[in-house]
Amino acid sequence: MHDAAPPAIEPRPGRIARPRRDADGQGWLRWVPGVAMLRGYQIGWLRHDLVAGLVLTTMLIPVGVAYAVASGLPGIYGLYATIVPLLAYAVFGPSRILVIGPDSSLAAIILAVVLPLSGGDPMRAVALGGALAIVSGIVCIAAGLVRLGFLTELLSKPIRYGYMNGIAVTVLISQLPKLFGFSIDADWPIASLRAIGQGIWDGRVNGTSLLVGAATLATILLLKGSKRLPGILIAVVGATIAVGMLGLSEHAGVAVLGSLPAGLPGLSIPWIGPDDIMPVLVGGCAVAVVSFADTSVLSRIYATRTGTYVDPNQEMLGLGAANLAAGFFQGFPISSSSSRTPVAEAAGAKTQVTGVVGALSVALLLVAAPDLLEFLPAPALAAVVIASAIGLIEVADLRRIYSIQRWEFWLSIVCFVGVAVLGAIPGIGLAIVIAVIEFLWDGWRPHWAVLGRAEGVKGYHDIKRYPGARLIPGLVLFRWDAPLFFANAEVFQETVLDALAASPTPVRWLVVAAEPVTSIDVTAADSLAELDDRLRAAGITLCFAELKDPVKDKLKRFRLFERFGEAQMFPTIGAAVDAYLAAHDVEWVDWDERPA
Repeated sequence: MHDAAPPAIEPRPGRIARPRRDADGQGWLRWVPGVAMLRGYQIGWLRHDLVAGLVLTTMLIPVGVAYAVASGLPGIYGLYATIVPLLAYAVFGPSRILVIGPDSSLAAIILAVVLPLSGGDPMRAVALGGALAIVSGIVCIAAGLVRLGFLTELLSKPIRYGYMNGIAVTVLISQLPKLFGFSIDADWPIASLRAIGQGIWDGRVNGTSLLVGAATLATILLLKGSKRLPGILIAVVGATIAVGMLGLSEHAGVAVLGSLPAGLPGLSIPWIGPDDIMPVLVGGCAVAVVSFADTSVLSRIYATRTGTYVDPNQEMLGLGAANLAAGFFQGFPISSSSSRTPVAEAAGAKTQVTGVVGALSVALLLVAAPDLLEFLPAPALAAVVIASAIGLIEVADLRRIYSIQRWEFWLSIVCFVGVAVLGAIPGIGLAIVIAVIEFLWDGWRPHWAVLGRAEGVKGYHDIKRYPGARLIPGLVLFRWDAPLFFANAEVFQETVLDALAASPTPVRWLVVAAEPVTSIDVTAADSLAELDDRLRAAGITLCFAELKDPVKDKLKRFRLFERFGEAQMFPTIGAAVDAYLAAHDVEWVDWDERPA
């Protein structure tokens, strides 16, 4: 037994270290990575996991309560959404030290569903939160089972920055009234800002509440970079002691959490009405997208650090199982935490046992000391959420993106404005639509080139990049830098005809340099057949060079391979050129064939 972290692969000279896949992840154990981990658990890790779990608990309690309140639910349910999901993820989650639970990135989405539908009824809000968690869990599990873990990679970095910055601003705005000590009646960001401004103008600000919240926020931000001092714990405990000892809830009107009900969460089915189904389905899907996008990124980061392999599909299953557990045990949607995971890592966490210790510690608090948080002030909870929202905002990398590719920067800004103006759920929907359009646009209008022979340079190159490149009389070498599919089939045909029309000599052969073409669908295949008919009518032979075998297999299935035959398929562009020169009497001497 060794008192060490799970070993990472050591690179040998001349070799790159690759993430290690656990041998126990075979058979049925691959569905329960936590159980597989226990089979190889080293007793020396236990001390580290226990200490890390206890340290983690100091953050789990205040942020769990804070994010529940920010999501429109009573604070106790934030602790319920901490206990059971941590235990579920410890069994089904593949990441060894990832910490999950209520998160600020989901608060705006949950609030957008809960606030207008609950009508101020806390029990109805709890049912809606549980239903959202169940929908999110089912979506994640279904996506994991059909191996769709790659889908969130379709959201580019600027788009992720855009909607996360929008969510951060939305969350921040939602917490300002609690910080100022008054309430507002608005359910979307612009209306909330207007109502907050009106409340300040009307003199409704509670100065004591603002002082408590501002002091808490300042403490958290000042101690954020400290590895020794837990800023959130110090700030929240200090605010709670001050409010309790000075009687600020009674004498100054500072809102406090109040007594928590003793006991643990029980199994409960969150019943909702027929009118709630569609908003809950849409909100649950939005939660699934955001939570898995965040979790997959964070999971990969820590997998790289520990030298372990994390299956993104199993990550979806683990996240889905944790959300299902939250939904059926009086919780609400959860995600990975970019603030609590580093705390667990810094405290020495080795495995999922850290999360189990944290969950059991929170449960012990609910059983043994439920009144410990009675004087926890609402403005302090708002400060915790605001600090977390500030941490979500990305500015530095957006500056870099602006300097290197401005259209992607403005794409991010559009996603940000969409979330900040329309609200979390419509804004995320807009971000997904933009991501799909961006993906299709790159394939719809890809780069293409006519290739020529540049003096002194081997191979055939884009004549726009090499203006002095020579064209072989009667031969057009055309390169298409994208898969051929329904969105670009018509564009492909048009650009080919444009390239033929621009040829300085009558064309006999068209050779498509198809090495970048990785796929072809039925629409593109039919368009290719139409193009071949037009070329044959004009006396032009259509050939292909460097066509990949999987694309050839598709052409065979589409019954196009017989139309062209092996005679019109060449392994390289050079082979196609040699075949053309052998078939036609053309005056052509290559630069490397000239006499010295």
